[in-house]
Amino acid sequence: MFPTLIGTVVIAGIVGYLSERQGFTHNGIVQSIVICVGGAFVFFFVTLMFGLGFRAPGLNAVLASVGALVIVPTHWRR
Repeated sequence: MFPTLIGTVVIAGIVGYLSERQGFTHNGIVQSIVICVGGAFVFFFVTLMFGLGFRAPGLNAVLASVGALVIVPTHWRR
């Protein structure tokens, strides 16, 4: 369980960094990473508690990170 959690954090951090560098978001690098890691943590624990999610933990981390970036309202920022 612990290596999966660490891998989730690493993948979420990479997704946050890449989304900011590619222009998908305009939050700032640190803010995007925090948003992605938070979304990945929530989805990781939901997967543990309820068994919801996909078979691969890496796919769960990527989709949760992108979902968190889409859900958090960022379009009003300059």
